[in-house]
Parts: sequence; structure tokens; C-alpha cells
Amino acid sequence: MLSTDLNDPSVIPYFLWDEPMTVAQLRQRLSAGYSSERIRLLGKVLREARDTDVWAFTTPLEVRANWNELTKHLGRRRKFWEFLFDFWEKEGLLG
Repeated sequence: MLSTDLNDPSVIPYFLWDEPMTVAQLRQRLSAGYSSERIRLLGKVLREARDTDVWAFTTPLEVRANWNELTKHLGRRRKFWEFLFDFWEKEGLLG
């Protein structure tokens, strides 16, 4: 069953409706070293999860560090993330 409770490691996050895995499994796959699968999943989180829920799985610095690889996975959300990161940079929020 899909859930919005991202603190429960045993639930399937609502944004993984088409690729069921638990929160724990997602965290494990995202914590692996650099791989195309990790980047694909991170891009999926950025594309499908609510923007406030994204930060349960990554940080702005991690997204910025992997930006070039992530952009091809963002789809319609790419412009949103570009706007947000540009704003944060202008405001000096991305130390």
C-alpha cells in the first residue's frame, strides 16, 4: 500500500507507485556510491515527490553536486528545480 508517511521504513512511498519499494529500500539504494541507478532514482524522487518530501531522501548540496547527471531525469519538474536552485544561489543559501 502506498503511503505519505516517509518516516516508516516499511511503507512504499506514494511517489513510487510504478516502482514499488519500501522507504528503507529506497534509502539503501540512494546511499550506494555513484551509479546510474542511484542518479535515476534520485531524479525520480525530484520529479515525482512533493518538493518538501524530497529532502527526506537527499540534500540541496547533493542535488547540486549531481545536477548535470540529474537533469535528464527531471522531466516537467526541471524548470521548477532550476528556478529554486537559482534563487537559493542568488540568496547565498547554498554555502
